[in-house]
Amino acid sequence: MTSASITHENEDLKASEMENVLRIGRVMTRMRLMTGRRMIGRLAIQNVSPGLELSHLDVLDAVRRAEVAGEVTVGAIADIMRIDPSRASRIVAEMVSRGVLRRKASQADARRIVVVLTALGQRLVAEIQAQKLSLIKGIVADWSPDDIEAFSRLFDQFIGGFEQAFKAHYKETDG
Repeated sequence: MTSASITHENEDLKASEMENVLRIGRVMTRMRLMTGRRMIGRLAIQNVSPGLELSHLDVLDAVRRAEVAGEVTVGAIADIMRIDPSRASRIVAEMVSRGVLRRKASQADARRIVVVLTALGQRLVAEIQAQKLSLIKGIVADWSPDDIEAFSRLFDQFIGGFEQAFKAHYKETDG
């Protein structure tokens, strides 16, 4: 095999890889458009608590994610959602008035107020999860177990790469 044919094969491989990368980009655009319509969240609201808004679901997700680190404050919700604390406070107040969230004194510092899910909030989070799982199960119903395993692993790796890229970018622009 000559060096010219090896170079040509590498160029073909790179062109093939580039086409796959371009396809991933196109698929990501399609996915963004579909998820932008927020169909899963809309179904969950309709089934559990008509009248809630999609921004309320974003707060529920922020609360769910922040709970992992401990008590949840309005400031933590604002940070996760990347919104102004006053906007987060208004949304939380709406959700408290609708019975989805409850404010209570912190167990660590009684002077601090934290936010917790009510039973209705927990039902709404569970419904969102059930809607999402049902949708995904339907999509992969005719996939082989090996394909499901490979996709779940690679999709997690792909999203993890995105998260790392954004963390690195924000570190560069903040510092």
